[in-house]
Formats: sequence, C-alpha cells, structure tokens
Amino acid sequence: MKPVARRMVSTGLVLALTVPLAVACTKAENKETEGERTLRIATTMYGGGEGENEYFRQQFTEVFEYANPNIKLEFVPVMDNSRFMYGGAPEPGEKMPDPYEKMKEVMQGSNPPDVVMVDFGQLPDLVQNNMLSPLDPMIQKDKFDTSDYVPAVLDGIKGAATDGKLYALAPTFSSSALIYNKKLFQDAGVEFPKDGMTWQEVFDLAKRVTKPDGDKPVYGFNFNTGSGGDIFWSTQMYSQPLQLRMWDDTGEHMTVDSDQWEKVWSTIIQLQKDKVMPEAIDYSQPGNRAKMMQPDQNNPFAYDDFMSGKLAMSVVYYGWLPQLINANKNAANIKGYNPIEWDVVSMPSHPEAPGVSGQIYMNGIMGINVKAHNPDDAWKFIKFINGDDWARLKSGSSGQLVSRKKHIKAPGGATFNIAAFYNTKPVAQNLNDYKIARENPNIYSVQGLAQQNFMSALQGKISVRDALKKWQTDGDAMLKQLKENPTAPIGPHGISAEQ
Repeated sequence: MKPVARRMVSTGLVLALTVPLAVACTKAENKETEGERTLRIATTMYGGGEGENEYFRQQFTEVFEYANPNIKLEFVPVMDNSRFMYGGAPEPGEKMPDPYEKMKEVMQGSNPPDVVMVDFGQLPDLVQNNMLSPLDPMIQKDKFDTSDYVPAVLDGIKGAATDGKLYALAPTFSSSALIYNKKLFQDAGVEFPKDGMTWQEVFDLAKRVTKPDGDKPVYGFNFNTGSGGDIFWSTQMYSQPLQLRMWDDTGEHMTVDSDQWEKVWSTIIQLQKDKVMPEAIDYSQPGNRAKMMQPDQNNPFAYDDFMSGKLAMSVVYYGWLPQLINANKNAANIKGYNPIEWDVVSMPSHPEAPGVSGQIYMNGIMGINVKAHNPDDAWKFIKFINGDDWARLKSGSSGQLVSRKKHIKAPGGATFNIAAFYNTKPVAQNLNDYKIARENPNIYSVQGLAQQNFMSALQGKISVRDALKKWQTDGDAMLKQLKENPTAPIGPHGISAEQ
C-alpha cells in the first residue's frame, strides 16, 4: 500500500544547481589521488532499462557523480519485470519473479553490488539473513549527524531489525496529514482541527460540520478526497495503526472474526449511515465506475470532493498538495473553481496507539552489501545522498519530503503546518507478515473477499459480525487453495474456478 511520485527533473537544471554544491564538496574533502574506481548499485525499484536508469540517476545519483568524477557508477540489473509492468501476464504455470530472491542472488554473486536500494518490505529479510552491513560503526567513525533526521524515518528503518541497529538510510519519504477547509468550519461555527487528535475526536468534529442535505451538501470527513472513493479501503487506513491481523503467524488461517474487526467496520459503516462521509459507491454494480468518471463542465474538480468545496476534512498524501496549491494560484483562470483556504494537522491516532500513523513510507532505502568489494565508496555514496547538502538541493523538487527536517519546505511557496506530515510515529512492522507475503505473493487477495462482505454489511443485507464470519470462512478456503497453488490466478471473487 506504499504511493511513489515520479517527476522528471531537467538534467540541465540539476547540473546548474549542482555546480556550487560540487565545488563545495570537493573543497571540503581532500582531493582524491587514486585512479577511477567503480561503485556497483543494484535496485529492485525499477526494471533496469536505460530510460529507468536515467530517471534513477536524476533522482538519486547525478549530484554524487558530478562531485566524484573518479567514482564510476555501474547499475546492476536485478530483474527485467517490464513485461509484467506493462500489461503482460505470466504464462500458465509460470511463476512471477520474486524481486527479493533475484536481489539475493545478485548480492551473493561473483561480482556483487556494493550498494542495494530496496523497498521496505524486502529490508527485514535482508537484515535477518545477514546480507547488509550495519551502518552504526561508520556513522560513529565519521560523526555523521543523524539528529536532524525525521524520527519517523529512522525509527521505521530501525524497526526492520531486531537488534536495534541501523542497516539502511532513506533520503526521502512520503506521508499523510489531515487537511481541512477553513471556510466550512467557520460557516458552521466550529473550531478548527488541531494536531494530536484521536480518530473519535475527528469524527465528532466532522459530525458538527456535516450538512448533507440541500443543493450544496457538506460532508465532515473522508479518508480520501476522491469523489466516489472505495469505502472499504478506508477501513484499512483506519485500522492499520491498530495492527489488526488478517491471518495468523502461519498465513494459513484467517483472524478477522473478532471484536476489534467488528468495531472497526461498525465505526466506518456508522459514519456512512450518519452521512458524515460522502455516499459510498458500489463498484461491483455495472456502470457505476464509468458514471463516476464522467466530466462535469460546471466543476473542473468534480472528481475531488475537497477541491469541489464539499468536504470539510480529509486524509491527503503530501504529493497531492501541489494540485491544490496550483489551483488556488490560478483560480482566476479556472472556470467554476473557488480558491480554498486550508491548512493541515497531524494524522489522528487511536488511544491504543497514541501518535502512531500508518501513512509513512520511506523512499530510496539504501544499504551496503556485506559482500561489497568497495564498501568505503558505498558508505561515501550513502552518506552523501543522505547528507545535508543533498537534502538542501532536493528539498521541494519532488512530491516527496526529504528526511532532514531543517530542509523540509512547502511546495510552491505555500504556508501551512508542514510539520503535520512528519510529527507522528510509524507503525511497528510485523516482520513475519513480510515473510509470509514474499512466500505467498497472492495472499493479499483475501482482501477482495472482505470488500464484498463489507459492502453487504453497509447495505444492511447482513450484520457486521456475520459479514466478518463469512470473510473468515471464505478466506480460510482461499488460503488453503493458495497454499496448494501459490501462483493460482485470482479473480474478483477468489481463485479461478479453472484451477
């Protein structure tokens, strides 16, 4: 469930900006007298084609290459998944390639990469299998300052290990906050939201702002700004900090027939019944999805309830903000759009997990292969990309946030409570679930069964507890089938009948 913004940066602009930085770096360090050295980098983040390597360079390595002309970067292909990325499907009986296994093979090969960049889901396994070098000794030796790092980023990465050590760093991250429309609160005579609220406090506030009837309905809250969003996925966002499990530690039995799951589903369904949230759309019904996509000539942002002025509060990703900021700047030229006065506060939390938000994703996670032939330059690279100068250069240049707090700045010169995007704690990771998902890549298909049963409960066709019982029963059957055939094709209602 992790969102990645790919925004190409002009090479000319980057080089123009990097000249002063490169000069500063070369002056600050002793001039290298050795010959050219090679630093090998492997990543599972991209397919490895020439175009993707170019993007990778622009995003992460271009500045380092300019400042270190004697270090030649060599990108190590891990796997070519382009066929699967662009609509291709496995042949009957063909197993989908496992990025982790491919990375493991490359890291242990005869000419291994020095630096590896991975998704967070792969990090715990690499650490547990002793395939990454701990960074703590190098950090202490070079007195590399991490005090300015966003705590949620460092704590999240440390959570991938059981020994409390740091095996990787991430230069950027993505996160969410709670945005609110000031005018809607002022019109209702209700105080603005604030940092550190509980979910229940947010829901209570939303009820006071809600005015669902009339020509211009106002809804108090939604888990996303999109008009007609999938309400089932709201339960996932709401429950993630509670660490509710869908299956047991073996991945063979469901665990959703519980009081906690019933409370989560009942809470979201009640918000819908009270019209605090916009009406949910049942996408299983023919034509509903196409209907929601129809344009509205009188409302250029009909697809977005917040930008349409219908929604008082919503969860938003940081990368979503530029479209709102740009729309406000150009409101005079956008027919049918009224500029919105807004701000953000930190994500709400549950009393059981105060201050914990599940909406934090580390990007560009990088570590050093224990079999690296060039570990010194590997650390030099990681130190540079995660350092102060790189963060200052990259701040505000993408839809992500840099991990060093003092260089975090709002996009487009906007003024708002930007700390709301990084002043929460990450969810403690269940390392066993990553292992289960890697061994059984289709296991999350059981969520499709949940969606059907949730909509039945929402529509009053079945009680919430009975819907969960059915999810449990159907999910157990699917897990059994997946254990027997982990790569079985999955349809909207479960495993294909042909299997």
